[in-house]
Amino acid sequence: MLAPKRVKYRKRMKGRMKGYATRGNTVAFGHYGLMSLDPSWITNRQIEAARVAMTRAMKRGGKVWIRIFPDKPVTKKPAETRMGKGKGNPEGWVAVVKPGRVMFEIEGVSERVASVALKLASAKLPVKTKVVTREDT
Repeated sequence: MLAPKRVKYRKRMKGRMKGYATRGNTVAFGHYGLMSLDPSWITNRQIEAARVAMTRAMKRGGKVWIRIFPDKPVTKKPAETRMGKGKGNPEGWVAVVKPGRVMFEIEGVSERVASVALKLASAKLPVKTKVVTREDT
């Protein structure tokens, strides 16, 4: 599971996800990519599930790049706790994804295999996505 080794602060503000991705919005490493069309938080478990789905669909051929990293801690208060008494403890890690962000890239497989693999990965993610190629972006 992806998680940062250490962070400067244990807890972070929620923030806002308005606007479009200005960085990471082109296919930079592979030939095919999976681009987000919605803003969302993507957990480290969802990223790992998508990666496993892709590598299995490619039968461990080709190369996969993960272009997002879950570096934002998400806190949660215990169940049946009254309001107040401060912020909860960190429970997991998420990556903030804006529309236009290329999340995964693939190289070394045919276009048909790549699109199947990226569609399977897309099913594991909470955002609408589209498959893009290096020429598209």
